[in-house]
Amino acid sequence: MLAHIGYGALWLAFLLSLYAIGTAFYGAQRHKPAWAESARRAALLVWPMLTLVAVSIIALLLTNQFQIEFVTSVTSREMPLYLKITALWGGQAGSLIFWSWLMATFTFALMLRSWARDREFLPWVIIVTMVTLAFFLGLSLFVENPFARLWATANGHIVKAMFRPAGAMPFTPQDGNGLNPLLRHPGMILHPPFLYSGFVAFVIPYAFAMASLITGRTDARWIRLTRRWSLAAWLFLSLGLILGMRWSYDVLGWGGYWGWDPVEVAALLPWLSGTAFLHSVMIQEKEELLKHWNMVLIILTYALVIFGTFLTRSGVLSSVHAFAQSSIGPLFFAFIGITFTISLYLLMRRWNALKSDLKIESLLSREALFTFNNLVFMGIVVVAFWGVIFPILSELVTGQKVTVGPPFYQKATGPLFALLLLLMGIAPLSAWGYASARRLKKLLIVPLTLSLLTVAGLAALGVRSVWALLGFWLVALTGFVTIGEFVRGVRARMRRGESPFTAFVRLLARNRRRYGGYIVHLGVIVMAAGIIGTQFFATQTQATVPQGGKITLGRYAMTYDGLQEFFARDGRHVARAIVSVYKDGQKVGTVHPRRDFYVDSQQPMTIPGVRSTWLDDFYVILVDWQPISVEGATFKVYRQPLVNWIWMGALIFILGTLVAAWPEPDPEAAKRPSPRRARRAAKAATP
Repeated sequence: MLAHIGYGALWLAFLLSLYAIGTAFYGAQRHKPAWAESARRAALLVWPMLTLVAVSIIALLLTNQFQIEFVTSVTSREMPLYLKITALWGGQAGSLIFWSWLMATFTFALMLRSWARDREFLPWVIIVTMVTLAFFLGLSLFVENPFARLWATANGHIVKAMFRPAGAMPFTPQDGNGLNPLLRHPGMILHPPFLYSGFVAFVIPYAFAMASLITGRTDARWIRLTRRWSLAAWLFLSLGLILGMRWSYDVLGWGGYWGWDPVEVAALLPWLSGTAFLHSVMIQEKEELLKHWNMVLIILTYALVIFGTFLTRSGVLSSVHAFAQSSIGPLFFAFIGITFTISLYLLMRRWNALKSDLKIESLLSREALFTFNNLVFMGIVVVAFWGVIFPILSELVTGQKVTVGPPFYQKATGPLFALLLLLMGIAPLSAWGYASARRLKKLLIVPLTLSLLTVAGLAALGVRSVWALLGFWLVALTGFVTIGEFVRGVRARMRRGESPFTAFVRLLARNRRRYGGYIVHLGVIVMAAGIIGTQFFATQTQATVPQGGKITLGRYAMTYDGLQEFFARDGRHVARAIVSVYKDGQKVGTVHPRRDFYVDSQQPMTIPGVRSTWLDDFYVILVDWQPISVEGATFKVYRQPLVNWIWMGALIFILGTLVAAWPEPDPEAAKRPSPRRARRAAKAATP
């Protein structure tokens, strides 16, 4: 019964989305607002229908309805309640429903806003969002049905179908396969919802961009309407990537957090283009420049969102993050091609209308540096995209799949990321319109001196790697410039008689977008320091030792004290080592690396034992073991300097994004033109 209710609600959601598309198009073509309003209400109704679909699937998962193929594939009787709920996005069919539900949720919130000032946008925004949603709902209905049942055919084969095939009998397994052990980590429970939220939220600014092109309303109104949607999408996508990094560090047992896996890169691509978009739209708002570029960026971001979803679900690339081989790959590819072609057609159609009468006047101006920043981001996108698709192209041409590994990405993107750090350090010191080299030089003297002193101090402490010193110099320079911006702002307010704390709080409150962005920059700077530390100074070793044996790694040492083997309540067989950690001969803690074997899915999982400080992590993996009386155990040991700076930087990063997205006390503040445009307007108004 639950399966049929959910299946019926899925059909209703699909038909409502098609109805919304048709009525919105008719209303726009015939200039009949009542039809657009009907489409809006249909779009609103999609969300409760999909909520019913999601609740039905969760109920099937919780009640162990193993006659449903999706339930069998992702749950088992031994799984705890919270894992059965999160199993909704643990398999292909459920994750598509979850993606669709999030899309419907964002669209529902969007449809509730007042459209009085932007009535001409409404039908086209509905069409774009509903076309995207209808595509995913169509996949769920016709390709990856989450309500399909298991049937035993006359020849003994087990097949899945929504309704009984001829001659088949219902089949219900005694137990399910259980969720992949790699997905049973808190980071992986949260990682997909945040990542998917970032993906679907970027559809909203894309929809407004297309509405702007279709209606010919080529001013910055669509950007202002979607600024917080873009920030929310970017924040969700950032959180998804960070949680994925943490999951990788905690679960995969390799001591790292980013392996340039194809699906990791596919999720990074829309973040890169979205970050460039967030920087670029400020130029259009302030100077009415880069209108073409902003359209290109949001079209590219939308295409990369669908492309990333395609890579995860098509099975064309081998990845620990990807679902199994599926027939939906060609459908995704066709959808990307069609939407991208239509988007480019609309852009070309309005190309002349998007031209601006203003130009970048100085290569050192803020808009020029932001443009350089965008070009660097696009350079990274091109490199990363090529690395992802090269194995596919090589297999098509030669019949052999060539793997593109981390060395390629590190060598190709490393200098580009360094250049981004440098631009982050220079851009805040420039001005809109025109900036002289003399002024920049004057403002750079103090942070440049402090950064050089920092590098000298690191060299004195024993850092010898030239590339590491260069990286730390860029981090220090950008950090001191960013802190200097806060210091200057606070001092200016203190001259009005405010205390330092009051001045700082009011500085943030009065210009949240600017100083929230600076806090984001500080988060990136702290993360960059952590990445440099792990990239250049991480060490590792591996050894087999008996009980009481010792492994040394730099200033650290560990002793193998013993091993415990037991069955957990959820059916796991656990082998848990007891390891004492020493630093400079003094005991600093005990860690418990372990190997869990999930009986239901017949899969192992490695959980490292980690001793963490703000300077480094001592990271121990239990590779193999024998009875203590025989050979002992094999351990792989890592020292990861500054790795926790990555997670601390991520928290600062999130805080800055929340500050930047928080509503301004003066809603017109973001609309104010730059000083250059204000002067031009005043001059033009003078008789």
